[in-house]
Amino acid sequence: MAHELKGKKIAFLAAEGVEQVELTEPWKAVEAAGATPELISVESGEVQAFNHLDKADTFPVDRTVADASAGDYDGLVLPGGVANPDLLRTDADAVGFIRAFFEQAKPVGVICHGAWTLIEADVVRGRTLTSWPSLKTDLENAGATWVDEEVHVDEGLTSSRNPDDLPAFCAKIVEEFAEGKHAGQAASVS
Repeated sequence: MAHELKGKKIAFLAAEGVEQVELTEPWKAVEAAGATPELISVESGEVQAFNHLDKADTFPVDRTVADASAGDYDGLVLPGGVANPDLLRTDADAVGFIRAFFEQAKPVGVICHGAWTLIEADVVRGRTLTSWPSLKTDLENAGATWVDEEVHVDEGLTSSRNPDDLPAFCAKIVEEFAEGKHAGQAASVS
């Protein structure tokens, strides 16, 4: 179990305002399972994380999204926080990076407000997922079915609502990353 992701590389796409625990807990989970996580962001340097509205730690960026390719990774994690996905969804490279994981049928994990980025990438139509409750209307307007569940998996798309769901989310993303590609991921790309 400890090495079920050995040899896999997992991208974590995050920007200023990422919810720290939604970055660090999944990171630790994939690392413990043997994967190599990399922090991808819109700018080089460091990403300022937050604990809700309070500044927390900073994390070094491994690669900018402009220099990253979904083809180099086996899966993607999209942590939340309110400011983080709001910034990412306005960056064309970030949106294209996310969309490429779906086009390549690779597993994606998203938590909390991170689902905003999926709406912008136009990959939620016909999919079922959960998120922070305030995103329900946004997701439904984008063609998704929203459910209020601790963790939900739809063909390689793993979603959770908030930091309280992290134990279930982390276990499920490790499982989905170990399974690899899911044909249903590519089906949601219009």
